[in-house]
Amino acid sequence: MGARKKISAEKRKEALKTMYFAKLQNVPTSPRKMRLVADMIRGMEVNRALGVLKFSSKEAAARVEKLLRSAIANWEQKNERKAESGELFVTQIFVDGGATLKRMRPASQGRGYRIRKRSNHVTLFVGAKSNNEDQN
Repeated sequence: MGARKKISAEKRKEALKTMYFAKLQNVPTSPRKMRLVADMIRGMEVNRALGVLKFSSKEAAARVEKLLRSAIANWEQKNERKAESGELFVTQIFVDGGATLKRMRPASQGRGYRIRKRSNHVTLFVGAKSNNEDQN
């Protein structure tokens, strides 16, 4: 069984070499707030997505904009050329919950209210739009 896991891990590494992505981990905002921004740009052309993020009033948009620029740079690095306008799209973006810091706020009559400071992880994939990805 151990050999089987090793083979699948090697296949996964090979598959990741053909994918173009960037990760942002331990962002100190709640996943729910970050998903609002992620939903705005899902499936968009990257230049249009950068414009939407630049003029968004959400605080999380600045972080996602920087992440998108990183994913574009990763694509350019792997393909050894500049991305042309209309060529790249945000194929996938997902937000997962990260570690939650638990804090206590003093309350009246000796009680304490629990405060959960949430964090999240964002993964953003860019690539050329194809028929397979439109169906997913």
